[in-house]
Amino acid sequence: MNTIEQILHIAKLKNNCPVCYATDGLEISFIQEEHENKYYNKIKKEVSETLYCHSCKNIIYPVNWNEDIERVYQYHKKQAKPKSAQIQLKPITYSVVIGILLVLFVVFYVASL
Repeated sequence: MNTIEQILHIAKLKNNCPVCYATDGLEISFIQEEHENKYYNKIKKEVSETLYCHSCKNIIYPVNWNEDIERVYQYHKKQAKPKSAQIQLKPITYSVVIGILLVLFVVFYVASL
């Protein structure tokens, strides 16, 4: 089963980094995972968010966020529209289901004779 990360929204922030205090390195990204199989694709409901500083090369965890970063995070969270969490069947799945139904139909038809 392959896992694909769908990027919903990426934004560069002008806030100060809580670790290195740089004003031009913060980037927030919102990602949703999609699991791909031979028979179907399934998009997970959860959206993961990451705040990364390119200046100090660190991931900034929510424990270290200040009020300004929290406000900007809430704004960008509204911008990230998650995809609907559903299962998308592939054509091979339909072929298998139709094949099974045909076999069952033939078996019951022959049994009734």
